[in-house]
Amino acid sequence: MSIGTDVREFTSPTRKLVGCFWNSRNKWKQKCQQSKRQNKLLKNQTRAVERSRDQWKELARERAKRLAELEQELELEKNNAADGVIAAAR
Repeated sequence: MSIGTDVREFTSPTRKLVGCFWNSRNKWKQKCQQSKRQNKLLKNQTRAVERSRDQWKELARERAKRLAELEQELELEKNNAADGVIAAAR
């Protein structure tokens, strides 16, 4: 038996084989297109999540910086108030 070069080995009519091959090809194409759509959707979603994460990180950095400034300002006010109380007591 050869590797499939002899046409007489196939017993199904060519017209039936063509239909099977056509359906198989169409199913494969549909599956491939669906995978491509899913891949694109996931890439877009990943990009959106990364963008959102970066925005939140930047907001957290700004708030942390502002908090440090306010804490420093509070300490200065406490020191000034304590100095005022000491000066008033003299």
